Amino acid sequence: MFHVKHEQGRSLESMSLRLSTVILPVRPWHGGGRDQWVRAERLGFHTAYTYDHLTWRSFRDLPWFGAIPTLTAAAAVTETLRLGTLVTSPNFRHPVTLAKELMSLDDISGGRLTLGIGAGGNGFDATALGQDPWTPRERADRFAEFVPLLDRLLTEAATSERGTFYSADEARNIPGCVQRPRLPFAVAATGPRGLKLAAAHGQAWVTTGDPKLFEEGTPEQSLAAIAGQLARLDKAFAEIGRAPESMEKILLTGFTPERTTMLDSVDAFVDFAGRHQELGFTEIVIHAPIPDSEFAADEKVFEKIATEGLAQLAG
Repeated sequence: MFHVKHEQGRSLESMSLRLSTVILPVRPWHGGGRDQWVRAERLGFHTAYTYDHLTWRSFRDLPWFGAIPTLTAAAAVTETLRLGTLVTSPNFRHPVTLAKELMSLDDISGGRLTLGIGAGGNGFDATALGQDPWTPRERADRFAEFVPLLDRLLTEAATSERGTFYSADEARNIPGCVQRPRLPFAVAATGPRGLKLAAAHGQAWVTTGDPKLFEEGTPEQSLAAIAGQLARLDKAFAEIGRAPESMEKILLTGFTPERTTMLDSVDAFVDFAGRHQELGFTEIVIHAPIPDSEFAADEKVFEKIATEGLAQLAG
């Protein structure tokens, strides 16, 4: 669990490597969906996340359920498992309504919620509300308003703000979050402006690696690219006088050159996780297997990684 301060020095629990999972919202709750969240807690995962999209890539014409209702249901059938989004974005969200939903979910879960948040992209979410897709600069501009306003909404009883893209008029969030002063933000960012937001508002930083290396890069190139991202994050911390060690560092797997091999065996995962732990990562996130998809994997190996992977790494 995160222990959050709102000052530049934030207190976090021990930063030993944690293993978490992503459960995509593709199964009906009473058709296997519920069982996945219960299993994630039983297997001992630190956090179970889900994507906060309206749909996603190859799943566009397949079942896909909403993130907030899914996490709310998951909160009701688990007790210790942390829950979160990887990631929520401004593509179809507004800070005022999102803050109310997050405050409510933090309450329902008993303070087990983490908000993964990013600037969004050009996927199906970008035009689902009838808008033209935003340019990268427009996404960055919106994200720069979205995160600070959401921070205020989740820490203040009443918030008023008049922004270029997002405004609030005496927006009430009472009684506030169970986690004080608010639930933690895990900010997904690799560009200069996003990294500054992560340093200023985040309790964790999220990366998927370098997308340019996804198809044809090597593991060595990927590690070097991620090391470069971490160096830029350190620079953003230095600019505001915050210690980079105060932030959790999360790697969402499945988007690096090892995506097809790292879940082949416990040994393959331990090798992958160990190399990234050496870079400074405190949390590795693996996708729960989905048959006949890019996230297909052996269920038995997945469960063995969950129960034995970190112990083997520590040994």
